[in-house]
Amino acid sequence: MLNRRRFTVAAATLGAASSIALPLWVRAQQARIEKPKLSIAVGGKAAFYYLPLTISEQLGYFKAEGLDVEISDFAGGARALQAVVGGSADVCSGAYEHTINLQAKNQVFQSFVLQGRAPQIAIGVSTKNMPGYAGVADLRGKKIGVSAPGSSTNMVANLVLSRAGLKASDVSFIGVGVAAGALTALRSGQIDAISNTDPVMTMLEQKGDVKIISDTRTLKGTQEVFGGPMPAACLYAPAEFVQKNPNTCQALANAIVHGLKWLQTAGPGDIIKTVPETYLLGDRALYLASFDKVREAIATDGIVPAEGPRTALAAIASFDPTVKADRIELGKTYTNEFARRAKERFKA
Repeated sequence: MLNRRRFTVAAATLGAASSIALPLWVRAQQARIEKPKLSIAVGGKAAFYYLPLTISEQLGYFKAEGLDVEISDFAGGARALQAVVGGSADVCSGAYEHTINLQAKNQVFQSFVLQGRAPQIAIGVSTKNMPGYAGVADLRGKKIGVSAPGSSTNMVANLVLSRAGLKASDVSFIGVGVAAGALTALRSGQIDAISNTDPVMTMLEQKGDVKIISDTRTLKGTQEVFGGPMPAACLYAPAEFVQKNPNTCQALANAIVHGLKWLQTAGPGDIIKTVPETYLLGDRALYLASFDKVREAIATDGIVPAEGPRTALAAIASFDPTVKADRIELGKTYTNEFARRAKERFKA
């Protein structure tokens, strides 16, 4: 009786609020959502890495699924993750590899919809501070800017360093965010190199501020760096949250896949009209050039590729001794169940 009463009240409220009633199936779905009001933590929302999240928010796709979503933006993925671990946010929009790192610490988190099929992270050395750069070994003792220590930008830098025989302790990592602060840190000489996402990296590259030494902004570049497909941005949450709130997770996956579907055919002008003006960092042309560079790295249907988790695990285990590959159960780090349903619904 309680559920019937709630449904009746909700339907009446919706009917009063709009002269055009929502379809019955939408109202029924909204009535079933376990947590209609929730918070998502993200590390650097202005980056193209999280463009699907921004698109789904700006175009009202979360609301269309009956969700009232509050998005909290942090300096980097590691900070966003801390918010979820600490309980101040329900879901994290962050890098898939965090689910592996967390499991190594006996915390089970699960990705349930993919936003990016390549990390979109490039590493560049300052042409001002390191004009004579000859190889990765030259970074020993240098300051490297990352979105935030422990973030995916930090992870990619660690991987590149390890392949050149360097340890993370051989350099100093400095959090610079993924927006104007990152540009300032590099151009003012506060850091010697930077591992970051677009549009920051394309802006630095086109102005001649950096020399790119590693690039995962394309599928080809990702294959060269990681040796396989590398799942990137996703929505992930504690496994317990996913189990207790399946309809909520389905609604979130629906909204993201809807956004991915829109992005498949969106033109540069559509992007400019949709994202907040501040995301352009004062240069529309360079912002669009950045989008062209990373477009293929955006997921198309929200599904984690079969080989992706293994690629991520191999990469992390290669430089992080706390992650033992034989002890990680990859099947617990992600599920494609929600994304498959969303893909079918939106024909993504």
